[in-house]
Amino acid sequence: MKEESVGFVLAAIKTEQFALFEENFSQKKTTDITTSLEFKINLEEKLIGVFAAFSFEQAKKVFIKIQVSCHFNIDTDSWSSFLQDEIIVVPQSFIAHLTMLTIGTSRGILHTKTEGTEFNKFILPTINVKSLVDKDAEFKLST
Repeated sequence: MKEESVGFVLAAIKTEQFALFEENFSQKKTTDITTSLEFKINLEEKLIGVFAAFSFEQAKKVFIKIQVSCHFNIDTDSWSSFLQDEIIVVPQSFIAHLTMLTIGTSRGILHTKTEGTEFNKFILPTINVKSLVDKDAEFKLST
């Protein structure tokens, strides 16, 4: 299934976590960014949640932590097309598209949360989502 044929709407955006640890920041140290993703579904409401977390670190100490979730309501026909036996299979191209939207949203939230501070210069870089999401997302329906 191509992502263009999946009907969906952005139902909710949540800032799950945001923290600044100013004591861990130094102008003189190099900065690393770690990224993690998690996908969740809500069967009753036909929702897919994409949770993206980013940590800006120096010397293995976090100085900015942000986690954002975007919740996408999938139309009934598209949701039904994901069902395969006891598994929901969300195609890689579609889950990557939702991930790209969530990362872009995270970038905007980070900018807003740090606006007017010295941390506003830390922008989430462009990310090759296909390298992060390289396969279909599968959710087992059995308990």
